[in-house]
Amino acid sequence: MEIGKKLSGISRRDFFRVAGRYGMSSTLLAAGGFGGAMSLANLAQAAESTYEKRFSKEPKHTLKFGASGFNTRNLLIERAGAIEFARDLEERTDGEIRIEFIGDNQICGQLSCVEKTQQGIVDIYAASTQNSAGGAPYLNVLDYAYMFPSRAAQYHFFYSPASQRILRDPLEKRHGLKFLFTHCELRGLQMGSTFADKPTVTKLEELFGTKNRVTGTQLGRIAMQLLNLNPVPVAWEETLDALKTGLIDGAETWASAVAYANMAPVVSQSVNLKFFCGTEHTSMSAKVFDSLGGELQDAVMESSYFTQALIQGANEAALLNTVGFSEPQLPDTIFAENGVRPAFLPDDQIKLAEEMCAPNYNPEPWAQWRERLNKWAGGIDTYQEIYDIAREIPADTLPENVEPRRWWKGEA
Repeated sequence: MEIGKKLSGISRRDFFRVAGRYGMSSTLLAAGGFGGAMSLANLAQAAESTYEKRFSKEPKHTLKFGASGFNTRNLLIERAGAIEFARDLEERTDGEIRIEFIGDNQICGQLSCVEKTQQGIVDIYAASTQNSAGGAPYLNVLDYAYMFPSRAAQYHFFYSPASQRILRDPLEKRHGLKFLFTHCELRGLQMGSTFADKPTVTKLEELFGTKNRVTGTQLGRIAMQLLNLNPVPVAWEETLDALKTGLIDGAETWASAVAYANMAPVVSQSVNLKFFCGTEHTSMSAKVFDSLGGELQDAVMESSYFTQALIQGANEAALLNTVGFSEPQLPDTIFAENGVRPAFLPDDQIKLAEEMCAPNYNPEPWAQWRERLNKWAGGIDTYQEIYDIAREIPADTLPENVEPRRWWKGEA
């Protein structure tokens, strides 16, 4: 059940009264772990129990977790695993590690969480890799156009031991960040008011010439330029108004982001262009990780593995049952209630887009960034290696059927 629905009978004022008494982390952990709709009495009782359990002993380490947009309304819409990770790590370490969870942009936002982690203001952060690429440019390595053919391929890569060598080690060495886990979707275009009265998009050419918001990723901008989608940098906080007023035609992001960020009321069509990663990830300061000692480091990795596997199933279910990103669309979902039409382009249109912008068809625009990323990774061909790993599984593999693996163990 979506956490906002669980708390629908509790006013914002009452929620913060409980949080003021037992702490926001304990209250969120209690709400996230509750099975059904909550009353104020239920919430207070669960928060008290959670608080007493968490504070029954003095922790060796208290880690500050800055989660950009996540709050009580949206933690179970886009299943990015932040609360589940915090709960599991505290329990797994028997309170040796305590997580201070600070969401809702209170300590950092989509663009700033990465830098605040690098500066030591927070120890762990959750934000999209694309928005984080401004402060950690190596994260662009995930954003070559059409490198991943499916969400299943994304999960397969993040579980692969090869992701250690291609993604995680260079990120840690260059930017001081330990990549823990991520949710997996592929970005499309979320069309606003200018497409409300137009037929559901079925051809790529219907999008040519539109003006669309772009995130912090440099590689994503290259893809949009090659697809004639006029990338315009618009702050995440200003995107809703820009879509509503028609200042922009669309925004490149993924389906569950539309739902969790309350964009659905201003989005008319969610076009499944699938042209590069949409990955709401969690990373940790490598310096903080190194300070934990072997046993607690193992616990962080096991909690990351647990969370990655949980996300894999939970977000696939949420896309269908909570977001409404499916054909046919289920009733009583966020998209259905707001009149958002999913537009699943035919395979020939996706192939056309790939031929227009993917590096294996159109290498020159990518050459400078590809060379830079390859150098940062120690001379490997980052695009080709990830491309090949993403195709190790059958093309029709369902995302929930990808085999979970402990990526930091074994050879690849």
